[in-house]
Amino acid sequence: MDHTSGALLSAFSFTWLGLVLGISFLEAPLKFRAPGVTIPLGLGIGRLVFRALNVVECVLAAGLVVAVALGGFAVPAGALVVAVLVLLAIQLAAIRPRLNRRTDRVLSAPDGADLPRSHAHVAYVAIELVKVVALLSLGITALRPG
Repeated sequence: MDHTSGALLSAFSFTWLGLVLGISFLEAPLKFRAPGVTIPLGLGIGRLVFRALNVVECVLAAGLVVAVALGGFAVPAGALVVAVLVLLAIQLAAIRPRLNRRTDRVLSAPDGADLPRSHAHVAYVAIELVKVVALLSLGITALRPG
């Protein structure tokens, strides 16, 4: 992998990592602790924020693919890019639709309705954790010479 491609790969990886850490692990849980933020309001905000995050993630994913394609295929970096792409695809195709359906149920439920906990939310967070490790590994791998 050439130097420019490695630098791009690292930049895209660390940018994406920062977004995931900032939004998924900081903004998302904290918004529900803010005064006056109700569950419906927090869910509505979360839906908008995560939709925007997912669009940016898709752009960064495309950047990763282009950087690897233009810079030559390095097995560790290529494998990590594939891992990140698969994790994102699982989130977007399998988990987000389930979370959206649950959000719809919560938003349409009468005040005080108590719905059971969501397993899809736990799965989303678990994949975010794995994605954090993969993005960190990818960013570090891309910085290594050779």
